[in-house]
Amino acid sequence: MLFKSWKKSAMIIILIITMAFFGCKQAPQTINTIPMQITSFAFKNNETLPTKYTCEGENINPPLEISDTPENAKSLVLIIDDPDAPAGLWTHWTIWNIDPKTKEIKENSVPVNSKEGITSFKNTGYGAPCPPKNTGVHRYFFKIYAIDKTLDLPTSTTSESLYKKIENSILDKAEIIGLYAIK
Repeated sequence: MLFKSWKKSAMIIILIITMAFFGCKQAPQTINTIPMQITSFAFKNNETLPTKYTCEGENINPPLEISDTPENAKSLVLIIDDPDAPAGLWTHWTIWNIDPKTKEIKENSVPVNSKEGITSFKNTGYGAPCPPKNTGVHRYFFKIYAIDKTLDLPTSTTSESLYKKIENSILDKAEIIGLYAIK
């Protein structure tokens, strides 16, 4: 009888200690609690891209601002694409190995020491939005990824290959969408 009572008391004490320990334990701290962001002073999310940054203008990239990059990011990747293209997803620009401390990609520029890959235009560099006439308004996704490594890839790398190389290394991502239709 004494053994059963002692066993029951011990179990209650273990339960109380366990509840006290786990009930008071703090959640683990994350490195970055604010999501990464990409913005532009040239256009707002889901608004029309200025003509200057399209094939009807100067065919140059718009300025982009990047904020709240995770502290443990080793590099950034930028991919701009158009999911509304008649031929399917159309890539306008890929850049990788962007320094994670980069806060701005200036108009008509490429970040220092980064690499550009092949676009759907079959060349490297920024390919301005240029949707075919009578296909309506297209959406251009400017996507920035913070990843946990740098990439050793040739400039012949396509967006499909780039996505495969980063898919298991993404720490955070952000996007802004610009709209455009040929006038």
